[in-house]
Amino acid sequence: MFPRKILLIASLASVLALTGCGSSEKAKSSKSDVSVANLYTNLPGGNASILAVKIDDTPPAHPQINLDKADVVYIEQVEGGLTRLAAIFSNPKTLPEIVGPVRSARISDLDILAQYGHVGFAFSGAQRLFIPKIDAANLENLSADHEPPSIYSRDLTRNEPTNMILHPKLLLEKSIAVEKRTIDLPKNPGWTFGAAPKNGFPVTSVSIKWPASHYFAQWSSAQKRWLLQYNGAPDLGADSVQLGSPTLIIQRVSITPSIYHDKVGGVTPLSQTVGSGTAYLMRDGQAFPIFWNRASADAATTWTTKDGTPANFATGQIWIALTDQSPIFTSPAPTASSSPTK
Repeated sequence: MFPRKILLIASLASVLALTGCGSSEKAKSSKSDVSVANLYTNLPGGNASILAVKIDDTPPAHPQINLDKADVVYIEQVEGGLTRLAAIFSNPKTLPEIVGPVRSARISDLDILAQYGHVGFAFSGAQRLFIPKIDAANLENLSADHEPPSIYSRDLTRNEPTNMILHPKLLLEKSIAVEKRTIDLPKNPGWTFGAAPKNGFPVTSVSIKWPASHYFAQWSSAQKRWLLQYNGAPDLGADSVQLGSPTLIIQRVSITPSIYHDKVGGVTPLSQTVGSGTAYLMRDGQAFPIFWNRASADAATTWTTKDGTPANFATGQIWIALTDQSPIFTSPAPTASSSPTK
């Protein structure tokens, strides 16, 4: 989709410092310097090379492993109306030892990842006809087809195909050892952090559906984040902690059939993330109607309110649900009047 550019994968010790305006320069200190905010979450830890990992999201894949350590998680529709996740890791302070279960790439990933620049892409494999598209894209193919079992191992307590586990630190260390690589600086993601917009309405929960998958998010005032449920049950990680984030984006996109199919003939859908449309910014127990715009695949997605001002995200992990269905909101129950009824 894009010509191959500079290779991105770098050692974890190569941390990038970011200026307040969003530009980047090499940090003087190592990954232990946490004084620099991560570009994608605004949390301490700085930025290193971006690693995107495809994660299975079918019921047998749950509980997923260390998904809470990702900076950004995309929910995208795949064959049969199911969902699959694309997890973005760039903070060396929170990069986990293992992530999974890892599954195969899909056509929607190429546009999703293009806005991040030249990234490392970890996945279990891909449809044969789709592999040339991956090789032509502006990313580094770090799939299990190219790496040894020491990097993509199997969890023997799980069943195939939902038991492939990635060792991301080993993956990055091997990549830098094989060949000296030049680091791409992280790109501005197109969102900003700060005070919430003014046009929100209170929400206690929201339901997000795909043809064969369902997410439910409930606001926790105590934890100050949206706690996720998957297909009617708490979405717990492998450590039994419920997944969730301070910022949840429900991005309305067009989902259309692509030319690709899975091994049983299911049509692979394409989520159109280039262009413009509407969305909801979920933060602070409120829903904010906003707009998204992305001029080209290699451009950042901008998020604005009706008057064009930035729709600020809350600091912390971000989940972005790509869907063509309208969410269903639950509002707080009205409080009883303090005056007697006449």
